[in-house]
Amino acid sequence: MYEHILIPTDGSEAAEYAVEQAVDIASKYGATVHALYVVDVDATSYSLGTEQVDRIRQGHLDDMPEVKDAADAATGYVADAAAEHGLAVREHVVPGEPARAIRKFVEDNDIDLVVMGSHGRSGLSRVVLGSVTERVLRRTRLPVLVVDVHEKEAETEAEAEA
Repeated sequence: MYEHILIPTDGSEAAEYAVEQAVDIASKYGATVHALYVVDVDATSYSLGTEQVDRIRQGHLDDMPEVKDAADAATGYVADAAAEHGLAVREHVVPGEPARAIRKFVEDNDIDLVVMGSHGRSGLSRVVLGSVTERVLRRTRLPVLVVDVHEKEAETEAEAEA
C-alpha cells in the first residue's frame, strides 16, 4: 500500500514526533522513508544577503555551515529513526517555500503518504503564523497524516499522573 513515505522536517519537536508515527507505518509496509528539509529561502532572505540566498537556491549549502548543520540534523534524526527499524531512508534538502517545495517533491518522487507534525494552532495564531502543514494538506492529492505534538504532551502528562 505504501512504498514511499515522506517526512518533511524542520527539526522541531512537532516534526520529530511525527517521525515515530511515520517509521511505525513504514515498518509495517516495508516502505522507503524520505526525509525532506526545505531551506525556506523567503525566511532566510531577511537574515542573509542576496549572494547567500542565491547560493542556497543553487544548492550550495557547503558554503553556509549553519544552514547545512540544521538540515543535516533534521534529516539525520529521521534517518537514524528509520535505520533503527532497518528501513531504507533517503535524505533530501531543497530550497524554496516549504509548502510549495513539499508539494513539488511529492509530485516528482512517487510519494504514497506524507506524515507531518503540527503544533495544532487554530484561529488567529494560525492565520498570523501560517501553517505549512495545513497548506500541504489542502493542496496535496494523496494521504497526509497530521500528527499533533499536543498528543505527545497529553501522553507525557498521563504517564506522570500514573
